[in-house]
Amino acid sequence: MGERLARKVLLIGWDAADWKVINPLLDRGLMPALNDLVNNGVMGNLATLRPILSPMLWTSIATGKRADKHGIQGFMEPDPQTGGLRPVSSTSRKVKAIWNILTQHGFKTHALGWFASHPAEPINGVSVSDLYPYAVAPPDKAWPLPPGAVHPESRRRPFAKLRMHPAEVTEAAILPWIPRAPEIDQEQDKRLVAFAKILAENCSIHNAATWILEHEPWDFVAVYYNGIDHFSHGFMHFHPPRMEGVPEDQFEIYKDVVNGAYRFHDMMLEALVALAGPEATVMLVSDHGFHSDHLRPRGIPREPAGPAVQHRPFGIFCLKGAHIKRDERIYGATLLDVTPTILALLGLPVGEDMDGRVLVQAFEQPPEVERIPSWEEVPGDCGMHPADLRMDPAAAQAVLQQFVALGYIQPPNENQQKAVAGALREQKYNLARVYLDSRRAAEALPLLEELTKDQPDEVRFAQHLAQCCLVLGRRAEAKTILERLIAQEPKLDEAPAEPAAEADAGARPDEHGARQAPALPSKSRPWVDWLMGVIQFEEGNLEEALTCLLRAEQAEPRLPSLHLRIGETWLRQKRLDEAERAFQKALDIDGDSPEAHLGLARVHLGRRRNEEAAEEALLAVSLQHFLPFGHFYLGVALARLGHPHRAAVAFETSLTMLPGLVPAHRWLAAVYGQPGGDPAKAAQHRRLFAELRRKRELRTQSEISDGALG
Repeated sequence: MGERLARKVLLIGWDAADWKVINPLLDRGLMPALNDLVNNGVMGNLATLRPILSPMLWTSIATGKRADKHGIQGFMEPDPQTGGLRPVSSTSRKVKAIWNILTQHGFKTHALGWFASHPAEPINGVSVSDLYPYAVAPPDKAWPLPPGAVHPESRRRPFAKLRMHPAEVTEAAILPWIPRAPEIDQEQDKRLVAFAKILAENCSIHNAATWILEHEPWDFVAVYYNGIDHFSHGFMHFHPPRMEGVPEDQFEIYKDVVNGAYRFHDMMLEALVALAGPEATVMLVSDHGFHSDHLRPRGIPREPAGPAVQHRPFGIFCLKGAHIKRDERIYGATLLDVTPTILALLGLPVGEDMDGRVLVQAFEQPPEVERIPSWEEVPGDCGMHPADLRMDPAAAQAVLQQFVALGYIQPPNENQQKAVAGALREQKYNLARVYLDSRRAAEALPLLEELTKDQPDEVRFAQHLAQCCLVLGRRAEAKTILERLIAQEPKLDEAPAEPAAEADAGARPDEHGARQAPALPSKSRPWVDWLMGVIQFEEGNLEEALTCLLRAEQAEPRLPSLHLRIGETWLRQKRLDEAERAFQKALDIDGDSPEAHLGLARVHLGRRRNEEAAEEALLAVSLQHFLPFGHFYLGVALARLGHPHRAAVAFETSLTMLPGLVPAHRWLAAVYGQPGGDPAKAAQHRRLFAELRRKRELRTQSEISDGALG
């Protein structure tokens, strides 16, 4: 066991919290508790994973592992007991969460409200499941806790009393958020009911958390709030500036709800930090962000988990405590880094099978990080349930209804077999996207092939299969898939492409009954043109590539990744002015795009503006640390600026991420070959460069030969 740097750790999860909403509130002095964390600790973006689905993401936060390892791959799964479906739960997770690891090591540990945590696990402390706050009965009826909502059983009765029913949300609680609430016709507009439900659920979790901090000994507390995500799904389309199609009278009524949600969470944060005391290390995270500006989607795709289109790929990260830097920003953090960093704070080793890393840049002095092969191999009671533990049917139904109302899943089919088959397809699709997101296209390919064969009319399956084929260099197969999509297009376009502009036309309720943006069909053409453009680019047909890409841009100009591909094509043609405009368009849409900064770095390198290139490359890798070409082009800029040692670090970093990056060996041979360098390393990289280049030439010759034979 290493040095314990934190006496206590308080981990707070705010689902969907986003700096784009927070920063204006901080500037106005409206989130003082968070402002204290920022000024007296470190802060930064927290990059999410794909697919951006909360059960998978919050489990990755709690385990440091991707979904292919932790086992939760969506919202629903087959129930081996009933033959039907059940929501993912604490028994769905195949690996230890941070509270299981700490339980096994004797830490007093409490976990409250975490996604997919029912039934509550028997950890060394109090466990409160995500079903704990849900009101499933009217206020005049009994409201018992679901079985398994609280551990230990001795805490069940006092914790039941800590819950708040939506009917307890009074006018005095509503008016600070919605001053014009008395004007609302509640027979026609059910948003106040939705508002009260979200508020009551988060107050219930907060009451349980503050009770524990006041009455229980603790080394670690994890508490999760779903409020920002749920308020955003229900009310973000009323957030300023007013979106096209939102009636002005409704905008005026609901425009302050999202900001109010953040301010309310700041008040709860203040209470938690005060109760935790000055000796506690506080970490605040979110699993993703939420589009709040011109990137807000105009509708929700008609597909499972369609509301995830509203999510932004960067959440928030704050850390304050002993041995942590003050008033500094950290870069390149991902949600996989949360658990490894907590382990380091508490002096425990990090599992080598964890996909995240310790955020050493947050510490005043980098800690000595110890490692073990895997925490899964450490024997002893860790407070996990046996995998075959059956979820209470009533509790399972309550969670299922939440997911259906939010739009993340379809209502279960009366035919259980079809419902199970649909859930398995979604799990398989999500797993394929995990593989694609972690650069394992070869593992994604058979899953996507099977899905597309089973559901040939499902556009999203075919699109991802085409993308996968492109990554693997199978351009002919990708082209065939896209041509089939083009042939299908009239069928796909039967539904209207845009939502009706009048008030809430076509809208459907979110998970709490609030009306949200209309559903849109899954349209193929911009994506098909985009991928066709990529194929033409890979085949060297740059003019044809631009024709496809610019047609896609005309159809859907709000996709930053499309502008990145257009910029890449202009770069290949050495048309630097056009490339710069394309990359700048991507940044105008999404200022947190690491690839856009990297594109600008390459433009500047082409103009020999090496200082500007280094600055843009640094911005790119600060936003996304795992960006091998970002480190490579940073190395090029530094080498040209006369910083060989720093350049060597950048090139070596790029090779750890992408060992086959041949030009990095050539640059390292040159850098280490300079006076005062390392002749042995220079010779080693010259040899590696020659070997890899020769292999690439042989592979190219083989491909040409195969093409001639075909």
